[in-house]
Amino acid sequence: MKRFALLTLSVALAACARAPQEPPASPAATPAATSPATPAAPTAAIDTAVLGGHHWVLENAVNAKGQRIDALFARADKPLRLNFVDGRVAVENSCNRMSGRYTLDGATLTLGDMASTMMACTDPKLMALDGAVGEHLKGALTAALQSGATPVLTLTGANGDAFTLRGEPTARTRFGGPGETVFLEVAAQPKPCSHPLIPNKQCLQVREVHFDEKGLRTGTPGDWQPLFQDIEGFEHVAGTRNVVRVKRYAIQNPPADAPSQAYVLDMVVESDVSGAPRP
Repeated sequence: MKRFALLTLSVALAACARAPQEPPASPAATPAATSPATPAAPTAAIDTAVLGGHHWVLENAVNAKGQRIDALFARADKPLRLNFVDGRVAVENSCNRMSGRYTLDGATLTLGDMASTMMACTDPKLMALDGAVGEHLKGALTAALQSGATPVLTLTGANGDAFTLRGEPTARTRFGGPGETVFLEVAAQPKPCSHPLIPNKQCLQVREVHFDEKGLRTGTPGDWQPLFQDIEGFEHVAGTRNVVRVKRYAIQNPPADAPSQAYVLDMVVESDVSGAPRP
């Protein structure tokens, strides 16, 4: 009996000395590890001033399945570009000149049917591009604008098509004014001209010309002058004489020895491969 009592007492003492075990914490009670939240990209209200103050370059276009709409990317070096001016949207870098009306109501941008010139292009991808624009860029689209140094416009159709466009400031935005419309005749051949910073500089030779309200040339052209800067957007081909309509902008506080005016191409009015200047 004594030996049994001692054994019972030893087991009891061992049980009392053993530390009580805490029940495992439930998953809900365990605080989850969190990472700092990434701040959302700032958004801005969309209005006609924002749309009209930028050229909108198409960077991506996918359908509802996330598949790239390849037909809208005919030329990597000249991506599709949209311009919103005075209630109309104009499409650049397609085969033909395309334009149509648009309306903006809050976050809904509605594009009307596109009118187009009827020029034929030798590149079949360019010909198909016009049809793709008319098929995909139409109707009511939900618009979202991400603000910043380079704004990004996202357009989403009811069918799930999504378009991402990068904003590039227009010349009016960059130079801070509407500019002056002038017509310049560009001679077929450039000539050497003196430039303090560019040795052996070749300058376009230009003279100002005038047209009446009917589009007929009138008056006497100005004198031929060297143009020390390029005409933005104009590609001169040696041997071809052109008449171009340009916007002329004043450059505020230009650097020393830099031009005080900038010229931006609006459209080519005439091209003559014979190169002979008109009288």
